[in-house]
Amino acid sequence: MASLNKNTAKYIPFFVGWALLWIFIQWNVLLKFGITETEAIVDSYVSNILLAASCFLVFNNMKYYLPKNEKYWFILAISFVLSCVWLLVIRSMLWYIFKNDQHYTVTLQQSSTVRFGFAFLMIGCMSTISLLWYTQKDQQRTDTQQKEIQQLAKDAELFKLRQQLQPHFLFNSLNSISALTATQPEKARHMIQQLSDFLRGTLKKDDQHKNSLKEELQYLELYLDIEKVRFGHRLNTEISVEENIQQMELPSLILQPVVENAIKFGLYDTIGEVTISITAKKVDETLVVTVQNPFDAETAQPLQGKGFGLASIKRRLFLLFARQDLLQTKTEDNYFITTIIIPQII
Repeated sequence: MASLNKNTAKYIPFFVGWALLWIFIQWNVLLKFGITETEAIVDSYVSNILLAASCFLVFNNMKYYLPKNEKYWFILAISFVLSCVWLLVIRSMLWYIFKNDQHYTVTLQQSSTVRFGFAFLMIGCMSTISLLWYTQKDQQRTDTQQKEIQQLAKDAELFKLRQQLQPHFLFNSLNSISALTATQPEKARHMIQQLSDFLRGTLKKDDQHKNSLKEELQYLELYLDIEKVRFGHRLNTEISVEENIQQMELPSLILQPVVENAIKFGLYDTIGEVTISITAKKVDETLVVTVQNPFDAETAQPLQGKGFGLASIKRRLFLLFARQDLLQTKTEDNYFITTIIIPQII
């Protein structure tokens, strides 16, 4: 027999109240059949307290054993068996108490069918209610676990995406530092310090899902300082941000890979100066960030690699916002334009 726990015990007052209600009703009904008041009270208490106990037994044990495919015959079987046991017990107890009153014992025997039908109905209803109640609870628990599993999987994928973005930039920076060490040691030292600050900022932000635009731009400026050491006068940047949007939020470290992509396409296939433009504005309660770089389809060579870049950013935005349209790209007047749309979830 399943033990009683605190969660189930809190329903005892309901069963007690239910028993008291039927005690009052049965007591009044028995009085109309010529039963004495004492016999009616004892009969009502014994019958309904035991019936309430039977219903509570079903409710409590259904928590530990929830029938699946056999649910329908199980309800009928348990209701029939408990009703028979209940009837046998109350008949034995009441007969033993009032065995000297022939009128009562005859009435008790004649009402057995009605008593059994009532008990079968009550226990059957309680079995059905318990089955529906615990089935719903079980489904809710399953849904919660499924959501937790999906969230863990999503977090793991987001973490993987973010980790994959760093090595490429890190390798390039280390190669540049290596090249500068012999010819321009001061620049190499300066770049090492900037790279250290950049990576320290990355570690601090690893557990954050969101940053303010102000924080993200500060982090981006640090990244651009490193890239300017690499590319020298060839790399210029223009950052334009509307007023009063500095506190708008966006996924942490989302801009750096977009700008890195712009630098790849803008500088790798040219030898002249290139300007990367970054603009941020508010449009209909959303933050819209646009990154623009020069692009010549005739001279640009396809980049080698796994094609990570923008595809990974789009995937990350989908995981966070469940939308496929938050990263858009286009070419216009020899410019490659990347637009990120960040909904501001309140």
